[in-house]
Amino acid sequence: VCKRMDLVCQRMLNQGFLKVERYHNLCQKQVKAQLPRRESERRNHSLARHADILAAVETRLSLLNMTFMKYVDSNLCCFIPGKVIDEIYRVLRYVNSTRAPQRAHEVLQELRDISSMAMEYFDEKIVPILKRKMPGSDVSGRLIGTAPVPGPSAALTTMQLFSKQSPSRQEVTKLQQQVKANGTGLTALKREISELRIKVQEQQKQLQDQDQKLLEQTQIIGEQNARLAELERKLREVMESTVGNSSGSGSNEQSPRKRRKAVDSTDCPRKSKRLRNRK
Repeated sequence: VCKRMDLVCQRMLNQGFLKVERYHNLCQKQVKAQLPRRESERRNHSLARHADILAAVETRLSLLNMTFMKYVDSNLCCFIPGKVIDEIYRVLRYVNSTRAPQRAHEVLQELRDISSMAMEYFDEKIVPILKRKMPGSDVSGRLIGTAPVPGPSAALTTMQLFSKQSPSRQEVTKLQQQVKANGTGLTALKREISELRIKVQEQQKQLQDQDQKLLEQTQIIGEQNARLAELERKLREVMESTVGNSSGSGSNEQSPRKRRKAVDSTDCPRKSKRLRNRK
């Protein structure tokens, strides 16, 4: 590869990471300005998902910063995963363009996979090579590998080595910046963990409420079943009583007819005797 082309590409990648950080900060400021101050009101707000996605992107950016920028600032490499920059831009543009975005884990699935793969590969394959190129590696190897011969020359050489190892102001400022970046990343991670804990607690409360409702519904269903059984029993009793009354009324209707016939049969010979006597 042409060295000049390589330098231009490295510069573009480093500037791309810095630009995407600025763009994320701008998007986050715009969303926070529209959100209410209370956290209880933020959850029900229409921009709640926007804020969750931007907070997750902030944690990813802090992790990438902690992984790569130490070596980028020391001019040992550039910000290698350019695809991660493109994915972050895609997520941020999606958040700005949509009013009702999807959930955070659905939107950030690709970004999490790509960034985690890039960081793992960088730590496992590239960092050992870069550590050999760092200026303090040869000094530490000489100090550990060979013991100096006692004398004034050895004392001078050791003093010179330690003076070379003493950090300059630029290195101290870089370390302070890295410490600040690590602090921001930790705060973002703590915030994300607290939000996840709150969500888990809310889900547990919802599950408990659903279990209580199920118990109440089962009790109501049992009571209704008992009432239905009582109603069926009463209906059976009523049906049996109506059937018995209908059979008894039929027998009573037949008995007076028979009595009238018997009375008429007894009255017939008396009438015939009277007629004879008259004659």
